[in-house]
Amino acid sequence: MSTTGLEVFDTTLHETNHWLKLMMGELGTDSRRVAFAALRGGLHAIRDRIGTDNAAHLGAQLPMLLRGAYYERWHPAATPTRERHLAGFIDHVAAELPADCQANAGEAARACFAVMGRCLDRGEMLKLRGHLPHEALNLWPDSLLR
Repeated sequence: MSTTGLEVFDTTLHETNHWLKLMMGELGTDSRRVAFAALRGGLHAIRDRIGTDNAAHLGAQLPMLLRGAYYERWHPAATPTRERHLAGFIDHVAAELPADCQANAGEAARACFAVMGRCLDRGEMLKLRGHLPHEALNLWPDSLLR
């Protein structure tokens, strides 16, 4: 049964809800608000780190509704950022989280990587690895480290 009457919107709502349910499971929360804030914060930090061409390619693979959140407040001229260590990357995620968000930035990044690993093509995830601080692989899903 259609929720909105438009298939494209129903599809993106379904896909986005799937991503949020996975985030909730990864974070151990029942709050969609926390899951969305953590996912958005992680995606923004990744987007800002990987450069404009890679960011656009990644954005094209997200569900339409998440794609809008992904591009929110993006300033391509300020990218890529140059975090060289995990702490800098985590700080970037923290800066993207709302002040009232109850998610830990490190856990948000880990959960974001895990959900991306489950929802996106493995080849695309492997491409991302080379654009992130090497230490960020400490948060990477084991299945993508091989």
